[in-house]
Amino acid sequence: MKIAVAGTGYVGLSIATLLSQKNEVMALDIIPEKVEMINKRISPIKDKEIEEFFKNKELNLKATLDYKEAFKDAEFIVISTPTNYDDEKNHFDTSSVEDIIQKVISMHINTTMVVKSTIPVGFIENMKQKYNIDNIMFSPEFLREGKALYDNLYPSRIIVGEKSERAKKFANLLKESALKDDIEVKFMNSTEAEAVKLFANTYLALRVAYFNELDTYAEIKGLNSKDIIEGVCLDPRIGNHYNNPSFGYGGYCLPKDTKQLLANYDNVPQNLIRAIVRSNRTRKKHITEMVMRRNPDMVGIYRLTMKKDSDNFRASAIQEIIDRLKLEGVEVIIYEPTLEKTTFNDCKVINDFEKFCEISDMVLANRYEDKLSPIKDKVYTRDLFARD
Repeated sequence: MKIAVAGTGYVGLSIATLLSQKNEVMALDIIPEKVEMINKRISPIKDKEIEEFFKNKELNLKATLDYKEAFKDAEFIVISTPTNYDDEKNHFDTSSVEDIIQKVISMHINTTMVVKSTIPVGFIENMKQKYNIDNIMFSPEFLREGKALYDNLYPSRIIVGEKSERAKKFANLLKESALKDDIEVKFMNSTEAEAVKLFANTYLALRVAYFNELDTYAEIKGLNSKDIIEGVCLDPRIGNHYNNPSFGYGGYCLPKDTKQLLANYDNVPQNLIRAIVRSNRTRKKHITEMVMRRNPDMVGIYRLTMKKDSDNFRASAIQEIIDRLKLEGVEVIIYEPTLEKTTFNDCKVINDFEKFCEISDMVLANRYEDKLSPIKDKVYTRDLFARD
């Protein structure tokens, strides 16, 4: 069948690639360069599996700037446009999703819209009432940066926010293109599916915040943080995963999803959700204070990216730390090979690694790499396990 995918970030491009193995897929984007790259089978994002599929698989995939070309005759239109959190308005900016909905409505076509963008709880019901439509549902994604297609090929679960035949049909599309055999599929109302997405990511943020606060305690008290974490995580109920300290959680989902869930708690009793949001700010403040104790004149930032094998640094914790250091009067330089420009956030970008190391009094690395071994004494990191 023909399927349209609106938006070609991690979510959209991975789904378009997945489904184009067995279906005709039209990917819509507003950036000409991205459309051109996809049509030339060059991935505009860093993702090992997408790059391999583009190189080695016969994919029935075409990208376009024309929404009418993309949506015409499509049985499903997957909406995966960005929804950033607006701190001033205290909710997601869902204008890009609504823009696609309005375009679909204007075409008067028989199709089903499936929203994959992260949205507030109650958004789908609100859209149904606002536009007097019924051909829309929500299906949350659970993807990691840099491993988005892998997580579609081997999904932890498939959740579709509707109990209907078309929901089963969409779930089957995802299942039949995946490589994993026994995939748990759950059907529920869209409002519950919206809540699943926000609560799942907020739990992950909670786990990051917990081990970061454990690490803060150990650092302040002069204790061996790694030993404590390993001892705690031998309890099988806790498990030895997602426990590596960092400068704070960041990326596409966790910062905005925790804030949106907190906003959804308006007039609902809670303490924990607010604490998760606050904990991340506290962690970044602590990291800054640890740096300032060394009285550096020049701080080098080794990579803006959130994690190894990623090219994304959206909402990365290091960016707030940079801002805090600049307020303290510290000069900051950045080593980030994925950046072609010479400045970032008014800081000089130096991608000559030897020069970067030479002029930095100390180097901040959210994730440690062997490349830093020659200047180990200069490096400040809380990466205890050399993994994400």
